[in-house]
Amino acid sequence: MKRSLPGWLFLLFLTLLATATDEFIIAGVLKAIAADLDVSVSAAGQLVTVFAVVYALGAPTLAVVFERFPKRIVMVLGLLVFVLGNVGAAVSPNYWALMAARIVAALAAAIVTSVAFTMAAMGAPEGKRGRYIGIVTAGMTTALFTSVPLGSWLGGELGWRATFWLIAAVGAVAALGLLCSAPKLVGSAPAPLRERLGPLRDPAVLRLITVTFLLAGGGLMFYTYLGEFTAEIAGGSYALLSVMLLIVGVTGLVGALMAGRVADVIGPRRSLRIVAGGHAVALVLAATLAFSGAGGSVALGVVVALYSVFAWGFPPPIQGSILATVGPQVGMTALALNISGLYLGTGAAGAIGGAIIGLADVRWVPVAAAAMVALSFLIAPRGRRGGGSVVVGGSVSSDGVKESRHTGV
Repeated sequence: MKRSLPGWLFLLFLTLLATATDEFIIAGVLKAIAADLDVSVSAAGQLVTVFAVVYALGAPTLAVVFERFPKRIVMVLGLLVFVLGNVGAAVSPNYWALMAARIVAALAAAIVTSVAFTMAAMGAPEGKRGRYIGIVTAGMTTALFTSVPLGSWLGGELGWRATFWLIAAVGAVAALGLLCSAPKLVGSAPAPLRERLGPLRDPAVLRLITVTFLLAGGGLMFYTYLGEFTAEIAGGSYALLSVMLLIVGVTGLVGALMAGRVADVIGPRRSLRIVAGGHAVALVLAATLAFSGAGGSVALGVVVALYSVFAWGFPPPIQGSILATVGPQVGMTALALNISGLYLGTGAAGAIGGAIIGLADVRWVPVAAAAMVALSFLIAPRGRRGGGSVVVGGSVSSDGVKESRHTGV
């Protein structure tokens, strides 16, 4: 009889939905925050920047510290700190108190995200690691197209503080659920700091993180300037842009889930090359639309859908490849480094895209994006290495989770 997916996996989905929403949702209430706290909109925007920078720097640093602790304990405690950070944001009396609360929430989100992907990989039954990682990734993808409109609506109806109360509530639900249902996955064995920092010196890991940087930089460059591109190609209105963003969200969700299944069937490395190649082709098609004059809303919608399937499909195979490279001992640290690569790519996307628009016009954005993604395809490792699940030690339990003789808490 076919077994259903465990409830704790969907709680990890909810966890990543909450942490990603916490990053994006402020964009929908920037003006309200600025007005209420008597600061400029640009100053309020730094709340987003600081969150992203702290997140990117905090992920690998905290992963090294907490790698050796039982995953469930780290996850639940991280979520509780995340909840407190968002409660602090909701009751902040001034701008600097809000900034401090955002830093706390970002640090917590960084470790929670690393643990979530590690738990999904370690807790997956044989041959289902990609599918499990894909479901967790889908939480981040869902946040991408729900958080800003949700934040705008909720902020307009109940005030900007309500957005942080909502995130805190979701985080609390996830913490309680995971405390009761998450598998008992041990931390890594005690090891010298030099060994725990091994992924920082591993050329294979750094190669994969470079692939992540290029895929994120190219893909998010196109996404960041999709509004301007839509206006250029299809004479886009606000309504048309909303449709394009909806297409990105829905097809991106499908892409994340499909990529996980494909990675289980053919291996993460081969699926990574398929995703990177398909992503590059989609961006070339977008550039072709821009320069051929054969645009239109329907053609653009098809190209955007194709782009989104591949753009949001890369996390399962890249993370599966990283875990296959380093093994479970330093898996969380390696995945945290990958998160930093993702955020660095996100930052590069906005900067490079903005420079291109300033020097030329938006039609050249998919050209530059395609070049970055094509480079990621060229340097992505070949071969099937990395299929299956991570072995944490010991044997397979009756519920399909790889267990150790030391079960942890």
